[in-house]
Amino acid sequence: MATFVLVPGAWLGAWAWEHTARALREHGHTALPLTLTGLAEHVDRGGPGTDLDTHIADITEFVERNDVRDVTLVAHSYAAAPATGAAGRLGDRLERVIYVDSAPFTAGMCMLDLMPPQVADQLNRQVSASGDGWRLPLPPFEVLGLSSSLDGLDEGRRDALRSRATPHPFGTYTQRLDSPAEPRPGVDRVLVACHDFTGLLDSGMPMLAYLNQPPWRRFDLPTGHWPMLSAPAELADVLDTAVS
Repeated sequence: MATFVLVPGAWLGAWAWEHTARALREHGHTALPLTLTGLAEHVDRGGPGTDLDTHIADITEFVERNDVRDVTLVAHSYAAAPATGAAGRLGDRLERVIYVDSAPFTAGMCMLDLMPPQVADQLNRQVSASGDGWRLPLPPFEVLGLSSSLDGLDEGRRDALRSRATPHPFGTYTQRLDSPAEPRPGVDRVLVACHDFTGLLDSGMPMLAYLNQPPWRRFDLPTGHWPMLSAPAELADVLDTAVS
């Protein structure tokens, strides 16, 4: 059985993994969701200095503090950035890394690089106007849906996401990833692709071609960008298959 460390994406906390974690435990696995600094129950720990390095340290220290080994590190969406940084620091504690509707970052990359310049400018304005200069509130769903599939998020799930989401520390979006250490040889690398990302991977984009080749293993999950909310049991089934 596997030990999963589950890292949520932007605006989320460990709460987002509740149903997937329960399903993984029913499969016999250990499931350890974590909350990053400045979010959910750790909102009071955040501040203007909270950045990508903070979240990389969160993941690394969580694994070491819980003294877990043979870790399967699961990163959803934004969490790909700190998970990329943490993966190389975990040494022989790391057995596998799984990116859920996301992909590893390269050295010098930041979250804003994934967005058109006009969107990045809009986020900067939003942070200045309503985030005290360092927090990014959850955008309206009509804005989120422009870049991320909302498939599977019915009204009840959207209400839950809206009510529990925390403004995200924006320094984690603007700080560029230092040259991350590569995970040790033999670490299993897995991609779980949802609707929009599946299309991108199948489009033949040169920058994504490596994700369709060994050592990467790919699993497609027909739901939107937040599968732990829209299809939690199905996501657990895919994660179980990936480690079997």
